[in-house]
Amino acid sequence: MTGVLYRIEHRTRYVHAGGVSTSQHVAYLTPRSTPRQRVRRHGLAIEPAPASHVQRVDYFGNAVDQFTILTPYDELCVVGRSIVEVTAAEPPIPLDAGASWEAVRDRLSYAREAPYEDASEFRFASPYAATPPELAAFASASFPPHRPLVAAAVDLMHRIHEEFTFDALATTIATPVTRVLAERRGVCQDFAHLQIGCLRSLGLAARYVSGYLLTEPPPGQPRLAGADASHAWLSVWCPPLGWVDLDPTNDVVPSHRHVTLAWGRDYGDVSPLRGVVLGGRDHTLAVNVSVTPLAGDGPDAVTDGVRQY
Repeated sequence: MTGVLYRIEHRTRYVHAGGVSTSQHVAYLTPRSTPRQRVRRHGLAIEPAPASHVQRVDYFGNAVDQFTILTPYDELCVVGRSIVEVTAAEPPIPLDAGASWEAVRDRLSYAREAPYEDASEFRFASPYAATPPELAAFASASFPPHRPLVAAAVDLMHRIHEEFTFDALATTIATPVTRVLAERRGVCQDFAHLQIGCLRSLGLAARYVSGYLLTEPPPGQPRLAGADASHAWLSVWCPPLGWVDLDPTNDVVPSHRHVTLAWGRDYGDVSPLRGVVLGGRDHTLAVNVSVTPLAGDGPDAVTDGVRQY
């Protein structure tokens, strides 16, 4: 398999109506290293300069930046810049691969003296991915008895894509999945949370994945800096295949066009930037993301990409 190089810039800008005297922040802006993804370069620029800045690895294995700003400010700008190599698409996953969904559910359930599956911790409801009965009822059409889990999960992905409308104004991050289900509208985070809740409501393990998706401009038009956006999808645990990624927003199995940033139980575990500020009153937020393919995959391409930062 060949690798595809991307230069990624994720810029977040807060402008406050009043002065902020001090603030503390947590950022999930470092892409993960996985068997199919390698981080060639990464840097985080913060203005105003923080008084302290440390990086740690969280419970889920994500790289986390924590920083404190003691200088009073009206504007905060945080820019994550990365060069990431993602391998090309693997052969399609056979829909009849792996065990039935009931067998996987039973394997994830606690049983005395039975081996413990690490994926079991992703079976349970979380703040943004609830598991009410309505979700189990909606999922049931894709999960008849003895159907292979991969086929059932992919069918559920197809249904969410076909039956729901992408609408950036329909929801906020606080919109519950029951409302998303009822109104059939939302954005990528909503559709990921919805499918995660459906899977967990059946006793299966699913996790939330944040990242980026390479988008193409209309024919004949150039790519525009900052025209991309953060993206979200999910992974379902399908032994013996392991974690299988699914993107219900685009109805695809993520491949080399998807860049993985972090994963957790839901958006709340991996939001790109959050914090606590003292002062500041009202604020405006602007986020710009650029995902740019780099020509070639050798050292020159990486150097050229870094030089443009």
